[in-house]
Amino acid sequence: MIRVSAAARWSLMVGSWFVMLFVAAVLAAALIVPRLAGATPYVIETSSMTPTMPPGTLVVVRPVDQDQIRPGDVITYQIKSGDPTVVTHRVVAQGIDATGQSRWRTQGDANDAMDAGWVLPVQVKGERWYAIPYLGYVTSFVTGQQREVLSILVVLGLIGYAGVNFLGALKERRRKPVVLHIEQPVAARQSDQPVDVRT
Repeated sequence: MIRVSAAARWSLMVGSWFVMLFVAAVLAAALIVPRLAGATPYVIETSSMTPTMPPGTLVVVRPVDQDQIRPGDVITYQIKSGDPTVVTHRVVAQGIDATGQSRWRTQGDANDAMDAGWVLPVQVKGERWYAIPYLGYVTSFVTGQQREVLSILVVLGLIGYAGVNFLGALKERRRKPVVLHIEQPVAARQSDQPVDVRT
């Protein structure tokens, strides 16, 4: 008797379901969560923050109370106030000017020297919330409103497809295994054997 079950198929379906949910979660963390939380995603374009944030890393930056910025924090700031070009580096020193206002010196983790000049509060866009290596390469293909709409559609599509696969796998799992009965060859009976008659 040979028993044929759907265990292998079930495992494959469940595995693909979790993979799709993982991809959906990553996309949500990269594109949807920042918008809901008032954060901003940026793409790391240089190697100055390797190995923690290699080129192509998507870094999500959230607003920060400037009184809470301390050495060791990673911040994103404008090179010049009002300039859209930003840098994401680590704070390595903190100072206070004559008016009691904080300012900071920054440095890339892979750089040998500090960045030139002090970073003023007006230049700071926020602090690093979380970062996802290499995902920035994917999000660079679309920008602005297209990115938001596409990300929502992709996440919903993946969740829906994963749900359909899971329900199908569950239904398959509940089915009774197919049992095939293979008839064994009948042993030759004694009477069918040739008789050797000797006289």
